[in-house]
Amino acid sequence: MNLRTCPAIATIALAGLLTACASVSPAADAPSLDGTAWVLAALPGQARIAGSTVTLRFEAGQASGTDGCNRYALPYTASGASLKFEPSGITTQMACAPGLMRQASAFLSSLNGAGSYRVDGTGQLQLLAGDGTLLASLTPQAQDLAGTAWHVTAYNDGKQAVVSVLGNTTLTMAFAPDGRVSGSAGCNDYTANYTSAGPSLGFGPAATTRKMCAEPAHVMEQERQFLQALGSVASARQEGGRLELRAADGALAVSLAQAPAP
Repeated sequence: MNLRTCPAIATIALAGLLTACASVSPAADAPSLDGTAWVLAALPGQARIAGSTVTLRFEAGQASGTDGCNRYALPYTASGASLKFEPSGITTQMACAPGLMRQASAFLSSLNGAGSYRVDGTGQLQLLAGDGTLLASLTPQAQDLAGTAWHVTAYNDGKQAVVSVLGNTTLTMAFAPDGRVSGSAGCNDYTANYTSAGPSLGFGPAATTRKMCAEPAHVMEQERQFLQALGSVASARQEGGRLELRAADGALAVSLAQAPAP
């Protein structure tokens, strides 16, 4: 990821936005945020951009995710119901469509303006300004892999490099509720057992069909490297429609995007 240090996360004026927002009281016994992950549900006064995903993860004093265009990371402190995001952090610098950029700015401004938080009766995380104004609502990030389907976007080739999937090939993964994973490895179909507990994930040896594919070039090598990468997986992390499978040392093993619902 190409990140650069920014003196401050982008801010926008909220005067017009906040007039449409209700005041909410923070809960004195708000649950801990550390280790939780969320997906943006609403920005009061700001229309959501269809098809975009905005995420927020709290981990060891660091908040990170995607603002719908760029990835970001910045420190935070939380005590009781109080929540403060530091005004400096790192972000990628891609340019997106104007609507996405406006939504990204509004979301980052909600982080900058946050002074407290609460988790409401529906399980939504609400970020609140110092005066109790509701700045953003987020829903918990789904973590259960059972019943989900994905296509592979990149994998570790075993040579200390993460490479994209070859053109004209499709690598897939479908997690069944019975603890089996199956899909296409680009040429052959495969199946394996998997075990999942919280962020931990592991795969058993994969069984495959026995076809030999000549095209495209290196497709059989890709298949071998992909199945080898699966064998190294120790943890999983979902973020919106993305899934990262990592080895025990934290190295990225497989990157996936969620397949559209049939």
